[in-house]
Parts: sequence; structure tokens; C-alpha cells
Amino acid sequence: MNILIADDEPHMVKILSVYLKEEGFHILEAKDGQEALSIFETTKIELAILDWMMPKVDGIEVCKYIKENSQTKVLILTAKGQNEDEIKALHNGADEYIKKPFDPRVLILRVKKLMNLSEEIKVRDIMIKENEKKAYKHKEPIQLTKIEYELLLFFIKNRGVILSRDKLINLVWGMDYEGDHRTVDTHIRRLRTKIGDDMIKTYRGIGYCLEVEED
Repeated sequence: MNILIADDEPHMVKILSVYLKEEGFHILEAKDGQEALSIFETTKIELAILDWMMPKVDGIEVCKYIKENSQTKVLILTAKGQNEDEIKALHNGADEYIKKPFDPRVLILRVKKLMNLSEEIKVRDIMIKENEKKAYKHKEPIQLTKIEYELLLFFIKNRGVILSRDKLINLVWGMDYEGDHRTVDTHIRRLRTKIGDDMIKTYRGIGYCLEVEED
């Protein structure tokens, strides 16, 4: 699934690209509205994430053009905080609107909702229902904290891949986290007691990996 990210802030584009690629989306990037329109004209886009205040052509104008010429979903990002701005974006065809600053994980949830991607993921006797934000073992709910749920979800989506503590911190706690890396070890130890000690393997000095044989 192709997602276009158009924003004149390179750091914002980089962060969103990392999060969305981790979810399996193919990302196309544009630094202004004109480039966004060029990509739209040459590539099939399922979702466009557009910053409102872009050079050359602003996000609202890009949104209007996209909605007039396709069924592509559009999500507008903006630092504007007035209710009138949200109304303007929605009146011009935007399907969703998020004010900056925001947690990228919130954006991921909005994207999945827009694309109707509320899926169930199963590994061995563990199942996650993303639309419920709940995990089950042998069809019984597992009592997880928010952090434990996020860790489990990330491990399952990246099963077979060794994940460093830094990567886990960036994607679960956030890039601004400044706490002790041993926090990761503590949460994984607690998670293991709830899902089974054998599911998450430790690679000393490297990280952790969820290694299971598929059913």
C-alpha cells in the first residue's frame, strides 16, 4: 500500500516514514506541494499525508486536487490550532486532520482506521486484536500494561528479527525517552511471565527476538 508523505520539515518526514515502514507501508516522500502533485500524477496512492503549510502549493490545495481526481484518502497535518482551520480542511475534502505536535503512534492508529486495517495477528497461542488493543492467550485476555502491549505488538510484527534496545525504545517509549535502557529488560521480563518464557529470546549485547515456529 502506497502512502505519500508531503512536508517541508525533513525531520517530520523521516520520523513518519520510519513508523509507517515498520507497519509495512510503502512510502513516497515530497518536500513541497508541487512535488506531491507530481508523485500523485505518476503513482497510485492509497493515502496522502499532507502538511498544510507547504511551499509552492499548500496542503489544502493539494488535498482539493487529489479528492477531485481520485478516491485517495487524505490526512492533513498542521500547526494551526483553530477549530475553523479543521473545518476548512474537512470542507476541502480531508478525511482526517491532526494538529502538531502529535505522537506518531496516534497517527498510525488514524491511518489504520482510515484504511480499514483493524486486523487480528496470531502467533502460536497468542493473538492480538489491534482494533481492541488487546492480547489473548488460548483465547483468554492477557492483562498487559500499555507498554507491554506495545512491545508484544512490535515483537509479533517483527518476529524473526533481532531488535536492539535502542530500536525498542524509539518505537515504544518514543524518540525523546531519556531513561535507563534497563527499563526495556524489566518490561520484557514481565511480558515473558504473561506470554511464555520461551517466546522472546535474548541475544546478549545485541537485543531481543521473538522466535517461534508458525502454526
